[in-house]
Amino acid sequence: MRRSRGAAALLALSLTATGAGLGLALAPQAAAVTPPVAFTADALSTWQPNGVVWALAEAGGQVFAGGTFSTVRPPAGGAGGEQQAVNFVALDAATGVPTSCKLSFTVASGTATVRALALSPDKSTLYAGGYFGAVNGTAVSSLAAVDVASCTVKTAFRPAFAATVRALAVTGDTVYAGGDFLTVAGQPRQRFAAVGAADGALKPFTADADEPGRAVEVTPDGQNVVLGGDFFTVNGTNTHALAVVDAASGALTRSYPGFIETNSVVKDIATDDTGFYTANEGTGGGVFDGRIALDLPGFGQRWRDTCLGATQAVLPYQNVLYSASHAHDCSSVGEFPDGQRHHLLAQPTTGTGKLGWAPDTNDGIGEGIGPRVMTVGSKNGVEYLWVGGEFTTVNGAAQQGLTRFASTGDTGAPTVPVASAVSFKPGEVQVRWRTSLDLDDSALTYKVYRNGAATPVATVTADSLFFKRPQASWTDTTVAAGQSYTYRVTATDAAGNTSALSATASVTVPTTVDGYPNQVRADGATQYWRYDESALPFVADSSLGGNRAGVHLNAPALRQTPGAVSGASTAIGFNGTDTQVYGDHRQSVGSTYSIETWFRTNTTRGGKLFGFGNNQTRGSNQYDKHIYMTNDGRLVYGVYTGATRTVTTATAYNDNLWHHVVAIQGPGGMTLYVDGVQKGTLAVTTHENFSGYWHAGGDSLGGWPDRPTSEYWAGQLDESAVYPTVLSAAQVQNHYALATAPADSVVQVPAAEDTYANAGAPGTNYGTSSSLAVRGTSFYASYLRFDLPAAPAGTVLKSATLGVRTSTMSGAGTTDTVSVVPVTGAWSEGGTTYNNRPSLGAPALGGYPGIPDGSAVHTATLTTGTVAAALGGSLGLALTSPGTDALWLWSSEAQANEGTPQLTLTFGAP
Repeated sequence: MRRSRGAAALLALSLTATGAGLGLALAPQAAAVTPPVAFTADALSTWQPNGVVWALAEAGGQVFAGGTFSTVRPPAGGAGGEQQAVNFVALDAATGVPTSCKLSFTVASGTATVRALALSPDKSTLYAGGYFGAVNGTAVSSLAAVDVASCTVKTAFRPAFAATVRALAVTGDTVYAGGDFLTVAGQPRQRFAAVGAADGALKPFTADADEPGRAVEVTPDGQNVVLGGDFFTVNGTNTHALAVVDAASGALTRSYPGFIETNSVVKDIATDDTGFYTANEGTGGGVFDGRIALDLPGFGQRWRDTCLGATQAVLPYQNVLYSASHAHDCSSVGEFPDGQRHHLLAQPTTGTGKLGWAPDTNDGIGEGIGPRVMTVGSKNGVEYLWVGGEFTTVNGAAQQGLTRFASTGDTGAPTVPVASAVSFKPGEVQVRWRTSLDLDDSALTYKVYRNGAATPVATVTADSLFFKRPQASWTDTTVAAGQSYTYRVTATDAAGNTSALSATASVTVPTTVDGYPNQVRADGATQYWRYDESALPFVADSSLGGNRAGVHLNAPALRQTPGAVSGASTAIGFNGTDTQVYGDHRQSVGSTYSIETWFRTNTTRGGKLFGFGNNQTRGSNQYDKHIYMTNDGRLVYGVYTGATRTVTTATAYNDNLWHHVVAIQGPGGMTLYVDGVQKGTLAVTTHENFSGYWHAGGDSLGGWPDRPTSEYWAGQLDESAVYPTVLSAAQVQNHYALATAPADSVVQVPAAEDTYANAGAPGTNYGTSSSLAVRGTSFYASYLRFDLPAAPAGTVLKSATLGVRTSTMSGAGTTDTVSVVPVTGAWSEGGTTYNNRPSLGAPALGGYPGIPDGSAVHTATLTTGTVAAALGGSLGLALTSPGTDALWLWSSEAQANEGTPQLTLTFGAP
């Protein structure tokens, strides 16, 4: 249903195999960030003012900051005490520490402020504009010139501006100014003027505007001046907020009537060799808050970035446009929807797509705008991006008014991946994870480690941004049926900074195909949320290559049992107030699709089960293609075509039982199925076309028929899938039938007792040791006891595997074959020694054909019949070897055992 607008985004993913090492140590400082970004996102130590910074300029390794403040102080934990700095401070570009240049900008009445700083082309003279009457006691009138070398006011430069100067641009002989003034040196000059760079004498340049000027920039050829501000006319001609005038006369070169919304203004203008860029701020509805690129010559629009969030400053540098704003909604250019504010962004000068650079500030004091100005300074071969404004934090740490970022020294590691693993059929494990966040690298490298090995089994490269962290995945096709595996993942940025290992994702490979999920994948689901996660906030996509994961919002209840599908799968619980899952992949939905989910509830307040909306964490302004429940428990499937079009069940389903619902739209219209049975149709083949996200558990429902009391779902969901095709009636019925068929179940049984015998110490008991040992000569043997469950009703044992973990000692592995044999004699963990060790049976139940060095989990498949005969009782096993190369394992007493020794039993239908 229409309330706003939207667009789409895509993910690029590539995959290669590698044998590179783990590399978890911190990498040395490096300049590498993802090109074309030139700066890290790591904020550097910088002195800070006690107010707002409005202006920045750089010369000779010094950065000059002007604003409205009275003192500067060291950064948190920095050395030194507070220093007086009256609306101006000069700082070392490389250290962020104040230099010896001290200037005070004051006024006899009112509040003095410095609003603009600009340097002469040779950087020998600093021009300062604002509202002030003196600099270090020397009388001036809102515009002053300072000799950079001596840090003294140039008394020969004496223009007289009658009100605040807000913007400056300087050529070899001219200073252009914009602001609030109506006269200069007693002569009429409305909001824009030009004076001589040496003496401040008024020039004939006349570009009179009817409202304040806020930005001035000279084109690279020096022939024209670009003006920005609040105005609606220049020299009597209609040209709102933006104009290009002749550099000598001020006559209009290019006007822009109707080009920028009337409730928006231009706050800043910057140029490079290819064009100029505007920063725009609006007030009210329908504003333009973003950025515009215009070409040189001709001054026509190259692109327009319509993100909402009051852009204050733009800075092109090495083909990247850096901007300061509080952007909160970039859905109109296919990026993040309305939500959290983001204050620093980067994009190529050729387009609107955001790059992987996103340090952040808060809104801060004053107007609550955040950063307001940027400049680049350099020293000793390092470039520094300086940012000033009214913020009070940078990247979450306390820092007021000033911060900076360097072109080298990237030390920030990516966030730790959140990983999971799943197996639906023999011989295949899907490992997937939410891509990590790195504020100055969008292209990250992920290494996948199996069973604790130090060498990765795969390397995956994937892109992610702060607003787009899609799922990445890798399929392991070298796994054995019935065996258990563990996986962990790291993320590495371009500088070599590596995250910690992800939490361990464990999986047991089934001996037969898992019917329900395998069929969902085979029928073409491109998004499949099973809700089996045990940790927030990642909801894995189990489809074949869709990688359209979800994100938990406000902590819904995880691993609810029993799930809708028989077996080990779990459900997710929603509270009916604020919990939901939203898609992490912005997409559009074609004219043909199917939506499928299982649900269980006893609510009498209704709510949305599943649907499509244009927002993520906030309620959507556009929403349709959804399934919701009325207060009396009936199901509604609806689309929006300019009017709401719905199919509603006659029966209530809030009976606290699991039900299956499928909603379909295609060339044949709309169809709603419940529990495999068609419940209604409607001859509607269209819906609202917009880009957005799938939601489970809640989203907007305003304007829909039989609107429930709650837009959020109070109940459980399971097995939610989206297809780009129409599921047939037979497919729907098959899914319903498969969900209730008996499924394999997996039981993991840790060792109840374990110890080893040592011929070299025949009377010693090792029952409390953290190690187990196996060798033929001189003899070591390890003994394991497992208390086995009975087979679940209606099932038989289908497979059994034994998992052990090698210890971390050097040479813990073995080149010899290790056999798993039955124990026939009596023994106990606390009493067994070499002298009284139990008898061993035959034949071997399984074995390990050598185990490599390095601490890792290793599994062996055991003879099913022998293990099955012991179900419901105790099973004794021994590990033996014929050779001289000892194997060292962690016992169940070791903290690093990762659950081993452990039997994994798979039960299923006979």
